[in-house]
Amino acid sequence: MLYLLGPVAIETGRFSANSVRRISAGALVAKPVMGGPQRKENTGEGEDDLIISGQLLPSRIGGLTELEVLHSMRRQGARFPVMRGDGVRPGWFAIKEMSEEHVDLEGDGVGFEVIYSVTLERADAQAGDGQSVIGAILSLFSAGGVQ
Repeated sequence: MLYLLGPVAIETGRFSANSVRRISAGALVAKPVMGGPQRKENTGEGEDDLIISGQLLPSRIGGLTELEVLHSMRRQGARFPVMRGDGVRPGWFAIKEMSEEHVDLEGDGVGFEVIYSVTLERADAQAGDGQSVIGAILSLFSAGGVQ
């Protein structure tokens, strides 16, 4: 496993990733000072985004089900824990945006290759967030045709 986004595992097989980028910022505010340069005061941690990108070969090894579960989580505004393959847990995140590009369309309208990117934004855990993770896990079964 490379990453675990709530119920969705990103691995080296079916639903894989080619790159991960993290963009973190600090929050500073300028304080004007008469007769001198502005001073900057730290007001805490700023934005913390995680961007995961990869390519899928749906007709060969699958991966569209997991991509659709991530879209469902995005639509619901679900917050979920993220874990890296080495066991490091960067915290709780929500999906800020997703993009997908279908290349070399096949007869069913799905690309032979699907290039995707998921941007995650750090989000504090709130009461009831575990329920949305459970709902996303259950949606995996319904999307996969399991009743």
